[in-house]
Amino acid sequence: MTTLARKPVLIAAAATVALVALGTLTVVRVDASTPPTAQVMPSVEVDVANVISRTVTDWQSYSGRLDAVDRVDIKPLVSGTITAVHFKDGQLVKKGDALFTIDPRPYAAEVDRAAAQLASAQAREVFTSTDLARAQRLIADNAIAKKDFDQKENAAREAVANVKAARAALETARINLGYTQIVAPIAGRVSRAEITLGNTVSAGAQSPALTTVVSVSPIYAAFDVDEQTYLRYLARDTANTLGVPVDLGLANESGYSRKGTVYSVDNRFDTTSGTIRVRARFDNADGTLLPGLYARVRVGGGEPHPALLVDEAAIGTDQSKKFVLVVDAQNKVQYREVQLGERHGGLIEIAGGLKDGERIVVNGLQRVRPGDPVTPKAVKMAGDTGDGHDIVAPAMAKNAVDTGARNDAQPSAVSTDASTASQPPQHGRKDSASAKPATARTVATATTATRS
Repeated sequence: MTTLARKPVLIAAAATVALVALGTLTVVRVDASTPPTAQVMPSVEVDVANVISRTVTDWQSYSGRLDAVDRVDIKPLVSGTITAVHFKDGQLVKKGDALFTIDPRPYAAEVDRAAAQLASAQAREVFTSTDLARAQRLIADNAIAKKDFDQKENAAREAVANVKAARAALETARINLGYTQIVAPIAGRVSRAEITLGNTVSAGAQSPALTTVVSVSPIYAAFDVDEQTYLRYLARDTANTLGVPVDLGLANESGYSRKGTVYSVDNRFDTTSGTIRVRARFDNADGTLLPGLYARVRVGGGEPHPALLVDEAAIGTDQSKKFVLVVDAQNKVQYREVQLGERHGGLIEIAGGLKDGERIVVNGLQRVRPGDPVTPKAVKMAGDTGDGHDIVAPAMAKNAVDTGARNDAQPSAVSTDASTASQPPQHGRKDSASAKPATARTVATATTATRS
């Protein structure tokens, strides 16, 4: 009875074990068919632009001062009292415009006196010339002494000379009268009146200046160039020095608003500073530029050459190194160390490390690391002229999408392996190490399910 009573209990236990085993296999099948979605990292969307290829010219920057082409100190050429001031301080004047008036009455009287002396000399000349003609007829008939003839001839010559002297005195008097009207010798901007109405001035080189007039347009920018720059850019062909381009920027400007050319280079180096003085000429029709203003000047040097340019915001700093993040054909980020060249506006020339047509991350550098997959968003780099390189990014992105679509069309077993193999690398060694056991467990689970 005891043995017969135990058989139903053993049968029930065996059935329970079988059901548990079958449930375990079923769970294994479910786990094997479920993809490890917990390990898939979504790609980050970043702004990507193509490297710009452009022909550029290198520039050398200097500091200088603006200087007027013409500058005149107005001084009186005759003495007298100032009776009128015809300008306002800082006024723009034309050549010949009246500036000051010195009392002209004494000089007008001197003109009248010189004119009277000229008339007297001319009358004396007429008389002596007539007397000489009479003496010449008499001397032919020996009716006059030789001595008397010589005296009459000498008097006629003196009268001619006196006429010339009187005419010169009259011209001098008229010139002095003209000096009482002081006019602008050049067109430009006049300074303030240093000596005002009612004051007496005296002529001479030591007399104080009444005011100053400086030309407005064109205007010079004077700056000192070091020896290396002179030998590299300005000393190659002194005959063509005038064609060297120069850009000008003021103290309140971030860029360079005006363009000009080198006008002159000094004839010697300053041995104390090791520099040479250079003058550039700029148009100043609006009169904004004033002599003495601080000027930022950059000189174009060397021949135009092709260069690769990138936006300054796309360049990262790694201690003493400069780098950019390149997006390859598989839309993965690559670290690329670069060598920087000259600055051209908001762009920087890449002297080495990049190739024409490559794509770089221009926005979102902090969100990605080398090796990370990204979703590129094609944008136009700042300063790009649209020379045809922009079509590369959409084409590469389309190829990547087509490749992904073909992979999705493969069988489920292959798709599982592909998704595992193409899984993006995790940030940090700890995450990467934890990902490997998860992959091993998935493979083991799939093998168990196949055996069952």
